[in-house]
Amino acid sequence: MAKQKRGDSLVWGIILIVVGAIFLLQQFDVDVFDQVWRFWPVILIVWGANKLYLGLKERNERAETPGPDKGHEI
Repeated sequence: MAKQKRGDSLVWGIILIVVGAIFLLQQFDVDVFDQVWRFWPVILIVWGANKLYLGLKERNERAETPGPDKGHEI
């Protein structure tokens, strides 16, 4: 449960940073939504690569963690 709570706070932190950056860029007359519309496939690629990386990392961590029968010599 603690991991989920940490993940939620991380997501909210990222959301607040992105919203703040959008407002800041609009103050400098940068059309943010035009750039997002132009590069939205890159956003999907980065998101997918991140999901793939996290999935492989989790799988490797589970494989390296010794179970109750492993890691003990008798």
